This record gives sequence, C-alpha cells and structure tokens, in this order.
Amino acid sequence: MLMEVESTKNSAKILLKGEELELLYQRALFWKEKRCLFITDLHLGKVNHFRKSGIPVPAKANDKNIEMLVELIQQTNAQRIIFLGDLFHSYYNPEWEVFGEVVKHFGGRQFELVLGNHDILSEQQYVRKKIAVHTELKEGPFTFTHHPVDGPDESVYYISGHVHPGVRLRGKGKQAVTLPCFYFGERQALLPAFGTFTGFVPIKPKSGDQVYVVFDGKVMQVE
Repeated sequence: MLMEVESTKNSAKILLKGEELELLYQRALFWKEKRCLFITDLHLGKVNHFRKSGIPVPAKANDKNIEMLVELIQQTNAQRIIFLGDLFHSYYNPEWEVFGEVVKHFGGRQFELVLGNHDILSEQQYVRKKIAVHTELKEGPFTFTHHPVDGPDESVYYISGHVHPGVRLRGKGKQAVTLPCFYFGERQALLPAFGTFTGFVPIKPKSGDQVYVVFDGKVMQVE
C-alpha cells in the first residue's frame, strides 16, 4: 500500500497509490508533482477565543502558527495551499486579518479550504480573502476531506484531518510519551494537526497500518 522512498531528518518521502508524497516535520503534507501543500486543523483564532473567555493562553502561539505557515510556503514553493478543515477556530477576530495578510503576501498562489466543523465564518469572509471553498476535494487517486469517512469507498483513498492523531510510545522502562503522527490505514490517512495549540488524540494502529511520528524536528516511522 505504502512504500517509503526516502527519509531525511526533517521529512519522509513515501509512495502512496503511485504518487510521491512528502511528510514534513512541520506536520504538513507536500505533493511536489502537483505543487500542493496540505495542512489541517490550523485553528487560527483559537488562542484569541480562549483569551476572550478569560483563559490566560500565551498570545505567542498565534505568531508561531503564522510563522510556520509562511516558512512552509517559502520552503516548498507550493502554488496551492490547501487546508483540510478547521482553518479558523471560531467567530471572526483579528487573527483572521493577520491570515489575510499572508494570503495577500503570496499573491498569485491559490489558497483553498475543505470546510471543517469549526469553519463557521460567513461565505463573504472567504470571498473577501479569495479563498476557494470545498466540501471535499478530489485530486488524482485521493479524496481530501476534513472528517474521516465512515465506511470508505474501496475505489478511493481518503486523506483527512479533524482527529489530531497521536500515537503512544513506550520505552524500555515505564516511561511513555504520546506524539503527533501521520497515520496510514488501508483506505484512509489522517494528518496531524498543524496548529500548536490543538493537542492530539491517541490512536491505536491495526496490523498493516503505517505510522510516522513527529518529534523534535524529525519525522520517524514507528516500527
């Protein structure tokens, strides 16, 4: 199903359904042939939402998300930046305008959004920022969605977000750690959440599934 082509410190290149994809340590997926960068669960504005509610979340988390996004676009030279849902966490707040400046800076590139459950801004806001909106997106042998598909079509391979997948690793002693991961099942893949203030949910891979964890600027396959 999936074959690793090349592994470096910062990324892993895999062959999936005949297409070469790169798993990046910034928790994003790059499809070089299509010049597409896939990011899920950025949750922009989440920090502002919590701070407005009186929860003292460090504001710098916002800056880090934007900085990583800009870095990735420059690094990959992607021409299409596709968000697999939950781009913006809640109702309108100033963080949306900061994101708009990023879109403006990379004029000529296409920004697209597969709608997620947190994407509740009005249609006008997406039009104003020139962001193309989809309910799902089909590219080559893949269908990109926000929510994992229940009972996936056997003729399609789905790549989704929403879950914020992580996997629990145990050391030789009693120590254990849960790390964000890229998960590849028989019919469906899950991408790790890009946002730094999102957390993750431990998953339990089945026999035959393949998992790549992200840790300390590295992408590593779990044997």
